[in-house]
Amino acid sequence: MDLLVTGGCGYIGSALVPLLCDDDRVDRVVVLDDLSSGSPRTLMGCVEDIEFRQGDVRKYGDVESAVRGVDGIVHLAAITGADSTHDRRGETFATNLEGTENVLTAARKVGVERVVLASSCNIYGRATCTDIDETTSPDPINPYAETKAAAEESLDEFTAETDATGTALRLSTVYGDAPGIRFNLVVNQFVFRALTDRPLTVYGDGSNWRPFIHVEDAARAYRDAVLEAERWSKPVYNVGANAENYRVREVATLISEEINTVDVTYLEDEHPGPSYHVNFDRVAETGFDLTYALRTGVRDLAEGFTA
Repeated sequence: MDLLVTGGCGYIGSALVPLLCDDDRVDRVVVLDDLSSGSPRTLMGCVEDIEFRQGDVRKYGDVESAVRGVDGIVHLAAITGADSTHDRRGETFATNLEGTENVLTAARKVGVERVVLASSCNIYGRATCTDIDETTSPDPINPYAETKAAAEESLDEFTAETDATGTALRLSTVYGDAPGIRFNLVVNQFVFRALTDRPLTVYGDGSNWRPFIHVEDAARAYRDAVLEAERWSKPVYNVGANAENYRVREVATLISEEINTVDVTYLEDEHPGPSYHVNFDRVAETGFDLTYALRTGVRDLAEGFTA
């Protein structure tokens, strides 16, 4: 297949693009990125194996130019950092929703066969159920989650109106070492703070549930989903593992145990963020499984820092 990765210089893209370049099933990899948050350095080592297009998913012309000639798309480009999107609502909708609609319009026009959309378990909001599966109705509590839920609806319309197949991957919270690593994610931030002898700050009482996935496992999921459409045939998948649901305070304790004994500070917060304990039975049916548990992933990240 010839594939397009939007946002390919970002965190997950920096792990995914090399995987695709090394896969015998892939002939060509096109990367579309506006470099507003990612950097070309995240693709060092595979830059000669890609076609790079600097462009913005909010600009239809940039998108259509990049889509021409490809068979499949992994659409990662987005405004991320869910909490920060409260102050960036207009920009978030323009990029995450209107940008997705541009990608789907271009895919429809040129006859793309397969589209994989980056979504998030964040769309479940503050769910009281401790067994959230793909049939649970989204309850987004921030603009990031709102746009991801709406983008899934746009993907459903696209697949209903075309001969293409598509699926949305609702990822767990990502962590782990990669060239484009982000530090506004809880595990990455906690590991760095523990290594530098600083307390871990938990907002609220730390009872919030979150599932976690290593960035390399997330990249494998996107690779498999775009290349193995028959196995990944459902319209949406929660991506992670049942054993990888943790309360935030448990994450802080685990990191303190594994890396460095530091204080854990709890700050009162009227809005401590989403809480979701997720079921991953559907993705397990594809044969996908995680290679990293949180504890081993934390060790790996700490080793990356100290090396």
